Amino acid sequence: MARFWLVRGSSVFEKSPVFGCLTALGGVALMFCSGGLVSAQGQKIIIVNTTPAEGAMDRRYAQIEPTKVNLPQQPIDARGHQDILRILTAEQGFAMRPLPRGKKGLTLAANGKLSPAGESYVNQINEQGLSVKPGERVVLSNVRIDKEKLVFDINGGPEHKHEFMRHIQVGMGGPNMTNPVVQDDGQAPTGSRITLIFAKYVPDVTPAQIKALLAPWISFDMKTPVQAYTDTLPTKLKEAILNHRVMVGMSTDMVLFAMGQPESKSREIEGQMPFEEWIYGHPPQDVQFVRVNGNRVIRVEMAKLGQPLEVYTKDEVEGLMTTDGKPVLAEVSHPVQMGDVHRDPNTQAPATPPSLRKPGEKLPDDSDSNTPGTMNREGPMKPVVFPKDTTNDPAHTVDAHPDATKAAAAKSDADKADAAKKDAAAKDSGSAKPAAGDDSNKPENKPQAAPAQPSPAQQPASPATPAPNSNFYPSEREPASL
Repeated sequence: MARFWLVRGSSVFEKSPVFGCLTALGGVALMFCSGGLVSAQGQKIIIVNTTPAEGAMDRRYAQIEPTKVNLPQQPIDARGHQDILRILTAEQGFAMRPLPRGKKGLTLAANGKLSPAGESYVNQINEQGLSVKPGERVVLSNVRIDKEKLVFDINGGPEHKHEFMRHIQVGMGGPNMTNPVVQDDGQAPTGSRITLIFAKYVPDVTPAQIKALLAPWISFDMKTPVQAYTDTLPTKLKEAILNHRVMVGMSTDMVLFAMGQPESKSREIEGQMPFEEWIYGHPPQDVQFVRVNGNRVIRVEMAKLGQPLEVYTKDEVEGLMTTDGKPVLAEVSHPVQMGDVHRDPNTQAPATPPSLRKPGEKLPDDSDSNTPGTMNREGPMKPVVFPKDTTNDPAHTVDAHPDATKAAAAKSDADKADAAKKDAAAKDSGSAKPAAGDDSNKPENKPQAAPAQPSPAQQPASPATPAPNSNFYPSEREPASL
């Protein structure tokens, strides 16, 4: 069903879905029938679709399959009344669907359908709040039998136990000396309510038949927490959790039931998206990295010894949790090899580096790469140019590539040059030796004057003699001798 709104100035008109004509909500309206829409210049027509979109819907909020329980024809008697209260009051079970808060609760017709269902079910939980999640333990805290229905309060119910008495205070001596009749902690109730409706009257049903009628909501079987939670999921998802396998799209509760608490967690940010990395296992065992964003798994990495890294990024759970028949993606992983680059470096050039330019855009500073002093940064990467060998450059005293033969030859040449210098010095000293009997070079026996001693101010300061240290403790001084 669609509604057509015609806006002009202060007048708003609505197309009636019954008569197909335009009616005035304020001011004067132009009338039209289903044959066509008459509009003047300057008018704006807004079409609002009030029908909920069909298609994808979470199966936990979809309509249930009616039960098939044989009900007796006679109405309930006093004995059946007592059996229901005695057996079902404080009975425990596991929730099969999310239960909302509030006094309205959920209504189920015996061997019939659920109300509300679908979009109304989701809206009620969003408005009233969630009381019980699927797989959690519940308690039937109160059972009330009326003429045509049975009312079950879950986890304390949506109302206070003494709605009226909790507002009454009794006391003597003044306004500050009164005490409430019923003590109240001030917290709002968080329970839920389920109403089971029969056709004309409540038949003489047994507690076992009532449990069978409530099976779409509550399971009263003996189960472990993992079994109770996985029974609310599709078959393929249940098998994955029982086999301890994590799938992309799982909630954090599913991961905890499948793998337990992680060995370590780390919080990181990729771009503008924060996420948590849950790590399971350690080498040489298989290591699993589960990336969680919000309440969902967005990436799973499997690292196995001696095998390439496996990365899962496509959602597999979304198709299982919806009721529109959406197929599950078959290819959900790819192996990572050599940095996940599928390119042959021997035959293919590396990819062009990222740039802010448009394809084929040229800038004034760009010029031919052959021009000296310029560089063209577009196109594929060029081969790496190594620096020039400067071995023979006289400015470098260290040979970049030393040669053993050249080093030995240079050493022998240096030894020959030193020997030649020594021979030349010996010849020079022999020719300069004085002849025998020549006393001109003899020293005189005259006393020589002592050299002048420099003044204390001119004498250089002698370095301080370090104090002797101990043999055992170098940092301590040697004790003075007695």
